[in-house]
Amino acid sequence: MNLVEKTEKTFALTTPLYYVNDVPHVGSAYTTIAADAVARFHRLLGHRVLLITGTDEHGQKIERSAESLGKAPQEFCDQIVPSFISLWELLNIQYDRFSRTTASSHEAIVKEFFERVWEKGDIYQGQQKGWYCVSCEEFKEERELLEGHRCPIHTNKEVEWRDEQNYFFRLSKYQRQLEEFYQSRPDFIQPGSRRNEVLSFVSQGLQDFSISRVNLEWGIPVPVDPKHTLYVWFDALLAYVTALLEPNSEATLANALETWWPINLHLIGKDILRFHAVYWPAMLMSADLPLPEKVFGHGFLTKDGQKMGKSQGNTLDPVRLVKSYGSDAVRYYFLKEIEFGKDGDFNEVRFINVLNADLANDLGNLLNRTLNMVKKYCTGDGVPIANEAINDENPLKAIGLSLGQEVKQAYEALAFNQACEAILMLVRTSNKFIDEQAPWSLYKLGKQQEVETVLYAVLESVRLAAYLLSPIIPNISSAIYQQLGFGIDFNDQIKTSMLAGFASHATWGVLTSTQSLGKPQPVFKRIETSKNH
Repeated sequence: MNLVEKTEKTFALTTPLYYVNDVPHVGSAYTTIAADAVARFHRLLGHRVLLITGTDEHGQKIERSAESLGKAPQEFCDQIVPSFISLWELLNIQYDRFSRTTASSHEAIVKEFFERVWEKGDIYQGQQKGWYCVSCEEFKEERELLEGHRCPIHTNKEVEWRDEQNYFFRLSKYQRQLEEFYQSRPDFIQPGSRRNEVLSFVSQGLQDFSISRVNLEWGIPVPVDPKHTLYVWFDALLAYVTALLEPNSEATLANALETWWPINLHLIGKDILRFHAVYWPAMLMSADLPLPEKVFGHGFLTKDGQKMGKSQGNTLDPVRLVKSYGSDAVRYYFLKEIEFGKDGDFNEVRFINVLNADLANDLGNLLNRTLNMVKKYCTGDGVPIANEAINDENPLKAIGLSLGQEVKQAYEALAFNQACEAILMLVRTSNKFIDEQAPWSLYKLGKQQEVETVLYAVLESVRLAAYLLSPIIPNISSAIYQQLGFGIDFNDQIKTSMLAGFASHATWGVLTSTQSLGKPQPVFKRIETSKNH
């Protein structure tokens, strides 16, 4: 296998492959927004990026959902999948591949992978007895269940007793190998709390898990025994591999793994941690394939402090949210207000307050008033002063000089909230600076050079903030850049990586004395709260 091309300069990441038993909910939007921000950040660094998302379409849950509507499973999936694609478009998600487990190329690769593991002697037939949650598509141990044999995740659903012949994967065989792997790669599972959960689960002893189902037609037949259907999770995890296949390549494992494998980052919700951090690495070990670099399990979202659910009638429709407030607003709130990795809450009043304070007042208003002062106090349509004329003790330059590095580290650690806070700190300091320096008074006193120094320092700080926030709020950042006279649209992948290399644009002092500034316009309109909020 050719792993030579997998260099520092490529970065492949995945969202989960979302289960299509219903239209996408806000939790799916949350993971995908985060993935898109990471992908955009790596593109700023000049990396070749592959962002994979997609849908998991097999299994009993889908078969039953389709049946209840009198539809064939494929028809049911084909009707739900477009709702994911259109939401990603609304949220300004720039994914590179959309992987579907019903694709024929996927089936071919799953079968080849199964055969590898079969030849290794890691699959055998046995009897499966236990409690099965159809909603999780997972067997549950007695100790995990709530009273009345209810699933701990789908608390209103009772699990079903199963006693059937299945094929099993020898997970227990990989116990020691997995433990050694976690030891040698402490960063593999993140954040730390999730890593501890996995270590604790594995230390209790791993049991082989069933990888086939009988009496289920919707799925991929087991190659050695077509009466059985492959378990949805065994099939779904491999969709990360099939997504790597170049569009016109033959569907073989070698072709899929050629350029982008191993994946650098799997972003998932914490409820599917075990599959990605235990089962998946063991399956790859069995197939003698390199393991991914990192699995990050983020927290759950609540609404107004309550768990969301249809039964509670308090779901949050991501489509309505984006259509009401715009994609940048939604992206910003979820990445800035929630520490990635922990549970977080959505509250519409707080949402509006945060956006008005940070984006309309602190950032947008600062740019607007400063550009207006340039028109008023400077001749021409720029600030005739260069970065060199501003000493390093200037309070804005002092923050700006190290900010790029600080924000880069935050993005690399997926600490989006820390990145936003650090950038906002510069913006707030700029607001304070302009009020304290009062360029309008300096102008009256005839201190032209001081006026220009203040205006340059503030505009350059706004530019730096916009650049560093562009993975999160690409539309607002583009509007700011264009008003500062740069022809850069942060949604244009090719231009951003060519024009705006991180090393040059993430530093303080990019604006020049000859920069021709644009017309001031609001970059984010204040949200007026009406009675229905």
